Amino acid sequence: MATSIAFYIHHHGSGHLMRALQIVKALGDVPIILMGSGLSNVKDLPVNVSIVHLPFDTAQNDDEQLVLEDTSMGFHYAPIGVKGIRERAAMMTAIFREAYPLILVVDVSVEVALLARLSGIPTIIMRQHGKRDDLPHVLAYRSAELLVAPFSESMYQGQKDENYQKTFFTGGFSRFDQLGPTDKTDGKTVSILIGKGGTSFNLSVIEYIAKCCPSYRFHVIGLQASQDLGLNNVVFHGQTTKPIELMNASDLIIGNTGHNTVMEVATLNKRFIGVPENRPFDEQVCKGEAIRHLSGIAILSPDELLSANWFGLITELKAKKVNWEETINPKALEELAQVILTTAQKLFSGH
Repeated sequence: MATSIAFYIHHHGSGHLMRALQIVKALGDVPIILMGSGLSNVKDLPVNVSIVHLPFDTAQNDDEQLVLEDTSMGFHYAPIGVKGIRERAAMMTAIFREAYPLILVVDVSVEVALLARLSGIPTIIMRQHGKRDDLPHVLAYRSAELLVAPFSESMYQGQKDENYQKTFFTGGFSRFDQLGPTDKTDGKTVSILIGKGGTSFNLSVIEYIAKCCPSYRFHVIGLQASQDLGLNNVVFHGQTTKPIELMNASDLIIGNTGHNTVMEVATLNKRFIGVPENRPFDEQVCKGEAIRHLSGIAILSPDELLSANWFGLITELKAKKVNWEETINPKALEELAQVILTTAQKLFSGH
């Protein structure tokens, strides 16, 4: 019986889903199951890939939630009385039973990883930047067969402990891997990326940046202006399906230090002004620190956005050579797919 590769995909933002779909493509024609609460827009998958739409794990109007949040240190999120949590646990354990032999790639949830292991299902857990030495992370990481860091070892922060020893560092990859950078820029174009996970880049910030830099043109990707700012050097593109054309034509990119944004900028080898947002476990703050040393990179805090000397900063970065080479691995997806398949094969060689 063929071993299935299942993925649990967290619904916050778009990064977890983007990453999973890239890995799925690299895995080829093995049986694959995608599980998550934010997969309704996933279309045109190969015949070997099935989707399980899980209910959301948040309280609905008819829930009699006993407490707002479980305060146990053993979990990050396990509120009592939420129907969606009971239903999704039942659905996942049914998959664990029916699709066995199966290995679960968790991106990301401590609770789902532990649910799988308690059901006798081996796990591969995606690591993220941030301070993740709390008990729930320790339990999940220790229970995993393999930990995967979707970035280069040069970006690793923390102790080289037992979790480090069983971590596979893929090197950086993004949806732009096959496209690559271009040198065809005009020297005056900047892109501002607005992600889906929450950002400090509002219209006031964009207006301030544009007024500081009247000789530059700004392309705002991911946000549509709700009012006319009266600026002739700003174009709002909203949720464009082809951001790479704008990003590749830019000399510099401004955005938050979320994983996918950083890896996309790195793939295109662009100068970058990164702004870490407030995220659990200081994820974006830590990722910003991991890249701060690179030439052509600057990190600002959200409270500096309306006071920074943007013209001076952009001019300074443009004078520097940029090189993200140490963070990117052109064969990352190929190597990761092989590691996943090899791990599954070792576990289920008798099936």
